[in-house]
Amino acid sequence: MSESTTPSTTVLLRRGEVHSPADPFATAMVVERGQIAWVGSEGAADAYADGVDEVIDLDGALVTPAFTDAHVHTTSTGLALTGLDLSAAACREEALTLVREFAASRPGDRVLLGHGWDASRWPGGLPPTRAELDAATGGRPLYLSRIDVHSAVVTTALLDLVPAGVSRADAPLTAADHHAVRAAALGAVTPAQRAGAQRAALAHAASLGIGTVHECAGPDISSEDDLTGLLRIAAEGDGPRVVGYWAEQDVAKARELGAYGAAGDLFVDGALGSHTACLHAPYADAAHTGTAYLDAGAVAAHVAECTEAGLQAGFHAIGDAAVTTVVEGVRAAAERVGLARVRAARHRVEHAEMLTGETVAAFAELGLTASVQPAFDALWGGDDGMYAQRLGAGRARTLNPFAALLRAGVPLAFGSDSPVTPLDPWGTVRAAAFHRTPEHRVSVRAAFTAHTRGGWRAVGRDDAGVLVPGAPADYAVWRTGELVVQAPDDRVARWSTDPRSGTPGLPDLTPGGQLPVCLRTVVGGRTVFVRPGE
Repeated sequence: MSESTTPSTTVLLRRGEVHSPADPFATAMVVERGQIAWVGSEGAADAYADGVDEVIDLDGALVTPAFTDAHVHTTSTGLALTGLDLSAAACREEALTLVREFAASRPGDRVLLGHGWDASRWPGGLPPTRAELDAATGGRPLYLSRIDVHSAVVTTALLDLVPAGVSRADAPLTAADHHAVRAAALGAVTPAQRAGAQRAALAHAASLGIGTVHECAGPDISSEDDLTGLLRIAAEGDGPRVVGYWAEQDVAKARELGAYGAAGDLFVDGALGSHTACLHAPYADAAHTGTAYLDAGAVAAHVAECTEAGLQAGFHAIGDAAVTTVVEGVRAAAERVGLARVRAARHRVEHAEMLTGETVAAFAELGLTASVQPAFDALWGGDDGMYAQRLGAGRARTLNPFAALLRAGVPLAFGSDSPVTPLDPWGTVRAAAFHRTPEHRVSVRAAFTAHTRGGWRAVGRDDAGVLVPGAPADYAVWRTGELVVQAPDDRVARWSTDPRSGTPGLPDLTPGGQLPVCLRTVVGGRTVFVRPGE
């Protein structure tokens, strides 16, 4: 396969499988001036062969729209890719060994950065103590974020770098204390290190068939320079598109930074794993209901201001009380500026894990997009997972009700929240189709749509994320097995080649099977990834 395709090149791809609603049995596609120009059969492709600049022989490969990951923290993802990743540590002792080895390998780092520990999966359930971390690092500053990035353990040397008043209790830091130590840790990253991490994350995304990422930035998460630097790198056109969000109740600031919305991780609450998600009833393993950062009045004011300004608003809300706060606030804003205007703005809610029938219906009524992460259920769901530890098995089984959202007509946009869970688009589709709670499962086709077209719709583009003439030429080429149509009850209907179905097939994602391998990713007609040897 060629490695030189640019937006000005006219390209014919042929002898493959093209996933297109325009022709469910298409085997060829023409791309011209950064857009899809034609899809159709192999025989009809001969008419285009003499008028193109390049012909790509797919040799049976599958062509699909490129994925959109609707919730990413790009710099943190890059730092996790190039730094200390504790997600595979099976116990506290193993985590400490990894910290010790990492510290020895990075003698010049001003602050040691790590991510991914999850004590809920360790024997004893306890994170490392500060004394243990001080010893493992030789007394150097260290920041280790929990897997959900809503709490962290740190060394004494890092606490010495933050303002007075930050808790020095020997326990994971949450809320404002966590924001303070995270700001100090990330503030030690040089501009060159930050840019390197961003480029590494975007290159990794491209290698997985991801053509667009929604960057969820904000003053409590990253920095203004972090967002503007990332948008500059994305504008160079060498990797995936980046849609930036700035999580602050400041519409003017979001516009100034080039953000699509004053949205993303604008926190209404925290996370379940860190006991900071805001609940109506107490945690099963803690005698409190979590942390509330915004009330309904603040939500209403922000949504109204964003709607009036023609800007997208959005919030991070995980617990059922937090989701209720968002619904009440958006409804109040609709009463102020008009329901039609609120619906047209496509405001969004990140995560939205603890939903009820009433809040699902409210999402549909208010036109809210649910930006959700199916990998959360794969990682933490089930009767013995972290959700059940925090909430009890009964409440845990209500989480992430994707099927109910789709039935109600709520728009879904899938993402990873990387580095909370890895960039893994086909794994995300699989997680939604094989949800640990069967009644929440959706078809592979619906999950695939939420991870491709859903992300585009979340930013107001209904013409993209699908391979039809006139759509942006954002696509990926895959090596995969048989194409099938897969239902949410685990059945595999082997009728994808039946003309009566009119439904293009997708890879068989039955758990345990091999996921497709990305051979090429193209964004706006520009090739941003080609697998070596292809």
